[in-house]
Amino acid sequence: MITLGHYFRPSTGAATMMKDLPLSKVYQLLEPGPVVLLTTAYKGRANVMTMSWHMMVEFEPPLVACVVSNANHSFAALRATKECVIAIPSVKLAPKVVAVGNCSGRDVEKFPKIGLTRGPAERVAPPLIVECFANLECKVADSRLVNKYNLFVLEVLKAWTDPAQKNAKTIHHRGYGTFTVDGETIHLKSRMP
Repeated sequence: MITLGHYFRPSTGAATMMKDLPLSKVYQLLEPGPVVLLTTAYKGRANVMTMSWHMMVEFEPPLVACVVSNANHSFAALRATKECVIAIPSVKLAPKVVAVGNCSGRDVEKFPKIGLTRGPAERVAPPLIVECFANLECKVADSRLVNKYNLFVLEVLKAWTDPAQKNAKTIHHRGYGTFTVDGETIHLKSRMP
């Protein structure tokens, strides 16, 4: 076990000192994927929230697990309607993505305020976001962990991409207003498709 102040020697032979990291910062190291926008529709009103707590769980059918805080306005809509859209923005939408996250759907109609365009979905009531390079229409497939962890498992029913937005770069939340943008793409031999 390595404790604060102990050294270990990596294969390069250089001595490195490990430093204690507060547990409240662990999420900054493990942020799972790109920041996305989640749309819901409830009682005749569409809403959008910023979300970065999500991950793929299965490939076919595609299942996505996501955490939506019960303090978020979207939580009640997702729980009641059991459907949503995950819209994936490119880096050019970063200021709007942050603006969406900095206000509540309880207080404001986010689509007109932020300047996002709703598009019709085919399989669910919540809207697509036209400016995003991809949109995933989803239904809740499993809600057994919602009460305990606010974790929804979503099945993707329909996926859309904008062919005009080729090689879109995504943003990844690092905490406290800091984001990383997708970098260089590398190709390595893999058994995964």
